[in-house]
Amino acid sequence: MGTITSFLLVLVCALSTFGQTKPIKKPAVRISAASPEQRTARYLDSIKNSPPKQWAFFLEMPKGGDLHNHLSGAIYAESYVNWAADKGLCVNSKTFVISAAPCDQNAKQVLVSSALTDSVLYRQIIDALSMRYWQYSGRNPHDQFFDTFVKFSVATYDQTGPMLAEAASRAARGQVSYLELMLTPDAGKSSQIGQKVDWDGSPESTLQKLRAAGINEAVTAGVQNLRDAQAEKQKLLKCGQVDADPGCLVQIRFVAQVSRGSSLGIVFAQMVTGFMLASDPSSQVVGLNLVQPEDAFASLLNFKTQMQMLRYLKTQFPKAHLTLHAGELSPGVAPPEDLSFHIRDSVQVAGAERIGHGVDIMHETDPYQLLKEMADRGVMVEICLSSNDLILGVKGADHPLAVYLEYGVPVALATDDEGVSRSEISREFLKAAQEQGLNYRQLKTLARNSLTYAFVEGASLWKDPHGFVPVPQCVPDLTGTTEDSVRCRQFLSNSAKARLQLTLEGRLRDFEKRF
Repeated sequence: MGTITSFLLVLVCALSTFGQTKPIKKPAVRISAASPEQRTARYLDSIKNSPPKQWAFFLEMPKGGDLHNHLSGAIYAESYVNWAADKGLCVNSKTFVISAAPCDQNAKQVLVSSALTDSVLYRQIIDALSMRYWQYSGRNPHDQFFDTFVKFSVATYDQTGPMLAEAASRAARGQVSYLELMLTPDAGKSSQIGQKVDWDGSPESTLQKLRAAGINEAVTAGVQNLRDAQAEKQKLLKCGQVDADPGCLVQIRFVAQVSRGSSLGIVFAQMVTGFMLASDPSSQVVGLNLVQPEDAFASLLNFKTQMQMLRYLKTQFPKAHLTLHAGELSPGVAPPEDLSFHIRDSVQVAGAERIGHGVDIMHETDPYQLLKEMADRGVMVEICLSSNDLILGVKGADHPLAVYLEYGVPVALATDDEGVSRSEISREFLKAAQEQGLNYRQLKTLARNSLTYAFVEGASLWKDPHGFVPVPQCVPDLTGTTEDSVRCRQFLSNSAKARLQLTLEGRLRDFEKRF
């Protein structure tokens, strides 16, 4: 009995302690919730094999500004046809060049309005005035692109207001809040004066002659033309009304364009007018740029002279900003020698603060030194993927965007001529993701860069533009600890640029919350 009793006592004790053993401790695992930016990046990665979903994503993504945008090239051909029809203009039914009335039937000219009831003529005009279906035109894309401007030029006359309205409305649709639009503010007045005065080989004496010939009148005309166009744009978009177009909220500044293919007298006069306008804050012209094909005969012949012109005028008008088309070339488009110095001279000689295109950077003499200099000086490159593909045939891995990013050169995406290219800013972001492999964080950086390096007046919101470290006054506002702080409000009141940047940050934050 004693043995059985002892056994029972042990069994009872064992059963009484069953289930009371301490649980095994598992090693602690730190779980951190992904930030909205990280979740957004993951979502974009998850849809990389679905272009339609990517398109929907980029259409809604806030993009900041579009800094490289030719106003006449931004307009879709359909608008030019409608305006030309309303004005009673003519079109050559073979070359599709629009011209003033009366129509010359012997020259195969007909009223543009006839295209509104002739579907064949209508689509032929649209194709001729843009890059739509250019593959079937029998022409090379370079010439097809640049020749469109000659064809629709007459249709742009007295249409700056409607053109601004269309550009602003489309920018708003693409979540763009700021535009820098290239145009000719004085409607050709400086060209007339420049042709009369001509270039005498000396920038100093030629400037004196232009002033004596009344170049200030071109400046006055430019200011008035832009004010009138802005007022018409406001009216067309119903700004201030309940049903106002979202384009009313897009801020616009202007870049005076200089026709680099013209005679040196005209080129210098246009430069002077541009610099004078960009030195007057009330004009809303913030800088100037050279336009027209970089590979054209006059452009190549006079390139170095034009850089010296700009170098001199920068000393006379130090407040004016300068962005230059440079490196919009590829092998075969121009002789190899001309691919070796255009970007360098634009930066080092002319003093450009931004470069448009920069496609041939690796063909420059000592490109790595130049890349380092551009990164150190903060010379931003305006990247136009659709345009570079269509005009130069440069895309994908052949495009230098990845090289600029690798060497720390600031870049931003731009449309160039979205109407002619049949593109829009959201498509540029889509191409950057699909063809260049950029991730969300990189694309977000490019959107921020578009405002950081914009010529809009005021100090930047970022103390460090590389790491996007805000100025001390606005740290609480951006970290969410405070909203609308007094110090930040005072800082913003003196800077249109910082206001745009802070608005972009808010829009990006709201966008990322969706994911």
